[in-house]
Amino acid sequence: MSLVTLDDLLPRARRDGYAIGAFNFCNAETLQAIVEAADEARAPVIAIVGPLELPLLGPKLIRKMAEAIAEEALVPVCLHLDHAPTLEMASACLDAGFPSVMLDGSHLPFEGNVALTRRVAELARAYGATVEGELGALGRTDGLLGEGHNGRSTLTDPLEARAFVERTGIDALAISVGNAHGVYCGEPNLDFERLAQVSELVDVPIVLHGGTGIPREQFRRAIKMGVCKVNVATELALCYGETVSEALQANKGKIWPATVLVEVKNRVRVVAKRWIDELDSANRADWYQP
Repeated sequence: MSLVTLDDLLPRARRDGYAIGAFNFCNAETLQAIVEAADEARAPVIAIVGPLELPLLGPKLIRKMAEAIAEEALVPVCLHLDHAPTLEMASACLDAGFPSVMLDGSHLPFEGNVALTRRVAELARAYGATVEGELGALGRTDGLLGEGHNGRSTLTDPLEARAFVERTGIDALAISVGNAHGVYCGEPNLDFERLAQVSELVDVPIVLHGGTGIPREQFRRAIKMGVCKVNVATELALCYGETVSEALQANKGKIWPATVLVEVKNRVRVVAKRWIDELDSANRADWYQP
């Protein structure tokens, strides 16, 4: 087997009470590190690219690269497009063979978000692919990432969430309950009452973006309430940048890229493995037959 969909992973995670890490990658080296960490832990894994990474190689080469790495893995790997703001971007990735995409229409009014997300969901069905939607606007705490809004976050309305899922036909729902993209300025406090209401009213897996910086005990509680996919991007980006920066400082501004990438891979692997343990997804891939 090669790349799998969200439907292959998330319903099982929701049923058994764990979450799967969705890790951002920007090149073959970081993707290899993420999949190697998952292999070591016997954990299912989701590898994500967003609007900033997509232009580097383009959808077709990214899919081919991910497929080649996934074919060597002993665990299921889902390639997922993160935060596509337009139908055109999602469509290009579906055409290229992505098994899963996210349409982020959270910047639109409710009806506009419903209409655009439904169009992508309908298109994805023709490819046998899955779709994640977002309701409620996740802000971002710094300028490191391009995803999320610069303004105030808008928390997900539970009743709107039920209508959104029913009307769009999505396979997973990303929500805003006090989480944000980037590095939190203080300790985040998730709105568990709101999360419980959403979980009770929707029948699809729930996704939490902005995982970096949320305390372990809050994750444990959120997972018990139905969160089964957690996105991790900022910590991996910081890990990459700090590794390169340290090498530059240690060698007076002169580095050999391949040598630095070896260390980047080692550190990204450690971060991904820690998150796998944190989300309790280790040893959850015994059902998978590669």
